[in-house]
Amino acid sequence: MIFPRPFITFFTVLCTLAVKAQNDNFEGYLFAYFEGAAENRKSEEQLRFAVSDDAINWSALNNNQPILNSDDISQSGGIRDPHILRGEDNDFYMVATDMSTAANGWKENPGMVLLKSDDLIDWKHSTINLSKDYPENFSDAYWVWAPQTIFDPAKKKYLIYFTLKRRDDDKLDFYAAYANQDFTGFESEPTLMFSAKHGAIDGDIIYKDGTYHMFYKGNTKDENGKEFENGIKQATSKSLQGPWKESFEYIDYYADKKTTVEGSSVFKLNNSDEYILMYDLYSSGRYEFQRSKDLYSFTKKPESFTKDFHPRHGSVIGITKEELARLENKWKSGPKKLKSDGNPIFTHKYTADPAAIVKNDTLWLYTGHDYAGGQKGYKMKDWLVFSTIDLQNWTEYPVPLKITDFKWATSGDAYAGHVAEKNGKYYWYISTNSTGIGVAVSDRPEGPFKDALGKPLLTNDDCFASSHYWACIDPAIFTDTDGQSWIFWGNGQCYYAKLKDNMVEIDGEVKQINFEGFEFTEAPWVHKRNGKYYLTYATGFPEKIAYAMADAIEGPYVYKGILNEIAGNSNTNHQAIVDYKGKSYFIYHNGGIQTDGGSYSRSVCIDKLEYNMDGTIKPVIMTSKGIVLSE
Repeated sequence: MIFPRPFITFFTVLCTLAVKAQNDNFEGYLFAYFEGAAENRKSEEQLRFAVSDDAINWSALNNNQPILNSDDISQSGGIRDPHILRGEDNDFYMVATDMSTAANGWKENPGMVLLKSDDLIDWKHSTINLSKDYPENFSDAYWVWAPQTIFDPAKKKYLIYFTLKRRDDDKLDFYAAYANQDFTGFESEPTLMFSAKHGAIDGDIIYKDGTYHMFYKGNTKDENGKEFENGIKQATSKSLQGPWKESFEYIDYYADKKTTVEGSSVFKLNNSDEYILMYDLYSSGRYEFQRSKDLYSFTKKPESFTKDFHPRHGSVIGITKEELARLENKWKSGPKKLKSDGNPIFTHKYTADPAAIVKNDTLWLYTGHDYAGGQKGYKMKDWLVFSTIDLQNWTEYPVPLKITDFKWATSGDAYAGHVAEKNGKYYWYISTNSTGIGVAVSDRPEGPFKDALGKPLLTNDDCFASSHYWACIDPAIFTDTDGQSWIFWGNGQCYYAKLKDNMVEIDGEVKQINFEGFEFTEAPWVHKRNGKYYLTYATGFPEKIAYAMADAIEGPYVYKGILNEIAGNSNTNHQAIVDYKGKSYFIYHNGGIQTDGGSYSRSVCIDKLEYNMDGTIKPVIMTSKGIVLSE
C-alpha cells in the first residue's frame, strides 16, 4: 500500500512519539558521582553509581567502589564531576573532569573524559586535552572543569560545555563545542558560550517550555573585585547558542548564610511535573536539594537525601525497570564489613532506636536511620540491619526495608521498629509517626522485608487513652516461654496486646499498663529473667530509661527506678536488652558523633547490663570504650 507523503510524515511523528513515551516509562534513578569520604583522595576521584526508586533514598552500587578505574579512562589518574545523559536513541553519554588532586593538587588540568555506552554497563572512553589538542587558542588552558553535555535538536548533535580558566586570567567562563559522531572528541575548536559577570563554574543546562535554563555556581564581587557572596544562580536562553540572560538572584537556601555550595545539577522526577535542584555542600559534607515546577521559583527549605555514601558533584537520570535490574545484576551491593572501635559502634551512618535478636551465635541488630547531621527534626526514611559474632566485627547488609515499602504510610516517617522471629520467619514491626504500626516479613533475618498486611496492624484508634497523633509508635515484641507473643507500644500511654500465632493479627482486646510511679514517655521493651518480667521504657524529657518488674507478663508491675541517665547530646533514648554468649547487654542511642551528632542525628551504642543478687538491675554506665572482647 502506498501512502501520501503527509501521511507518512504524520505516521513517523506518531511512531517517534510512541517510542519516546515508552522509553520515558522510568521507574527508578541512576546517580553518577565521585566520592567525598573515601580512605584517600585517589580512591575518591573515581566514577561511582547509586540507584533509587524515588530519587530521595539512595543505595550505592558495587559497595560504593568505583565502577570504572580512573587510571584506565583518564590521563591524570582521576576523574571528578561526572555528568550522565540519556541520548536520543536511548544510548548514554558521560563527561567528567580529568583531574587527580591526589597526584597534582589543584594545579593545571586542561582535560576531560568522554564515555559512551548502549547499556550502562560497558563504556567506551576517550580523552580531550584542550591545551594540547587545540594549541592555537587554548595553549594557556589551565582548568577545564565540570564538563556536561546536552542534545541540541536544532543541530541534531551533542553539545559539550565546560568551565575554562586560562593560566594568567582568573575569570571563569563557559566554553562549548559539538561532539563528533562517535563521541570521542570535538568536531571543531570550542568557542565562548557564556560569560557571567563575575565568573561561574559547574554549569548544568535543562530545557523546559521553549527555554534553556543554565544553573551554575556564581558569585558577587564588590567594586574592588573581592567576592563577598556566592551560590547557585541561573541564566536562560531560547537557544543553546545564546544569548544567555543572567539572573543575579541566588536560588539556593545557603547563599546568604556563609555555607558554601557547588556542583548544582537539575533533573525531572519520573511521572511528575516537579524538578529537583541538588547541590554539594562540600565544606560540611552534605548533599541537599530544593524543588521546583517551573525552574524559576524553588522551595525555600532544603531537603536531604538518605544514602549510604558521601557523593560529591554528580548527576542523575531516570532509568527503566529493566535498566535498574541490569545495573543491580552487575553491581548489586552486598554486605559490608565494619569494625567497631567503641561507642558509638557505627560512625559511617546515623543510627537510632535499636532492636536486637540472637540467632545461634549471631546477634542481629536492627536500627532506624537518621539523616546526616545538622537536622532540625526527625528525618528517617528507611531501616538498617547489622550482624556480629563478637560485638566488634560487624556486617552491614543492603537496606532491608524502606518507608515507601508501606504504601499506606503517608506520613513518610520510618520510626522505631522491632524484629521478632517465629515459625521460621522474621517479622519487623515498625512505627510511622501518625499512620500507625505496620509489620513486614522476611524469610531471612537480613531481609529484604515486605509489607505483610498492606495496611496498619495498629492505629491511633487502638490507643484509647491518647489524643495526640503520634501515640501509636514504638512497637516491641516479647514471646514468652509458652510460645505466646505480645506486642507493647505507645507514647504517653503504654499499651499491650496478644498476637495471634500468625504474628500479623491482634488476639483479643488492647489493654493499658498502669502502676504507681509509672511516668511513661515511649520506647517500651520487655524481657524475662529467672521467672521475672522486666519492663524498661523511656521516661521524662529529655529521656531517661526507667524500669519495673513483675511476676506475670500483664503485671502488676512495681517501679524500680532509673536504669540509664540522659544519653549524651540526645533528647531521646531507646533501649534494647539482650543476652548474648552468657552476658547481658544494654543497647541504646546517643548523639555522640561530633560535631554533627545530636537529637536528630543519633548513634547506637552498647554497654554492659548487670543484675544485683535480688534480680534488680544495676544502673547502666554509659562509656565511650564500649564492649571489649577480652572482658
